[in-house]
Amino acid sequence: MGKIAFVFPGQGSQYVGMAKDLYENSDIARNLIDRANEVLGIDLKKIMFEGPEETLKQTEYTQPAIFLHSVVLNRLISKVKPEATAGHSLGEYSALVAAEAIDFDDAIKLVRYRGQAMQKAGVENPGTMAAVVGLTVEQCEKVVEEAKSAGIVQCANFNSQIQTVVSGSVDGVRKAMEIAKANGAKIVKELPVSGAFHSPLMQSAKDTLLEKLSLATFNDAKIPVYANVTAKPVTKNNEIKDLLYQQVTAPVLWVDTILNLYKDGFTEFYEIGPGKVLTGLIKKIVPDANCYNIDKYEELKKYI
Repeated sequence: MGKIAFVFPGQGSQYVGMAKDLYENSDIARNLIDRANEVLGIDLKKIMFEGPEETLKQTEYTQPAIFLHSVVLNRLISKVKPEATAGHSLGEYSALVAAEAIDFDDAIKLVRYRGQAMQKAGVENPGTMAAVVGLTVEQCEKVVEEAKSAGIVQCANFNSQIQTVVSGSVDGVRKAMEIAKANGAKIVKELPVSGAFHSPLMQSAKDTLLEKLSLATFNDAKIPVYANVTAKPVTKNNEIKDLLYQQVTAPVLWVDTILNLYKDGFTEFYEIGPGKVLTGLIKKIVPDANCYNIDKYEELKKYI
């Protein structure tokens, strides 16, 4: 049996009713979810449990909701222990809490602030994102280079060997979509997002987050966290802080992250949090990896 990694999902995996069953079945979950409301000064619990979906989909609520759901699950798991963690974009914050690099209160405040800053940047510098399926990473990079004549655009998420998300100005992204289709992409779909995440249009969010990151207390991680920006393991607190800052405008190197974990002996991947997006991607990146999902209380029970 290979080594165990915990991976944590990012934006897009939220759903109305998330973590409600955890709250109803566990004192630890209840305390942590109530604590989140207290720390943030908002009724995040109500938004998670009851919606409406339109509110939950707003970045400033989505990000702390997914983070909270993931961290609660991680706290409740006792029968499996990871030897490394990784998270997709926002999920990196959950991964850092799991690795004890930052405490819960500081992390959820940062996540909420990050969501607000990204939402504001999306209003100030409107942009969009699109998923491209069926082209290789190299083909996508060529598409983006060609589309730059129409506006700002870059590869934002390298999700699998044949699924890449591009991000940037509306004109830049739509030009890239057009070129991708002409180059034989199987699916090209604009995403319902509130901004051009992981692109230069998020620079103002990156700048405002820097101040909050500098005020937060980071520790050296107890286990390696494979960072989005480099796809490599990190444990040093000053490096972690810098990578979170860079992450706002840098691409998410998810393919390389999973390949590096696999190369380092990790074959057991537990997706901790809402949804099954990462499990699907990992199975595409490393087909012989063993993947497990822990989202709802029923799935969690055997690991408590």
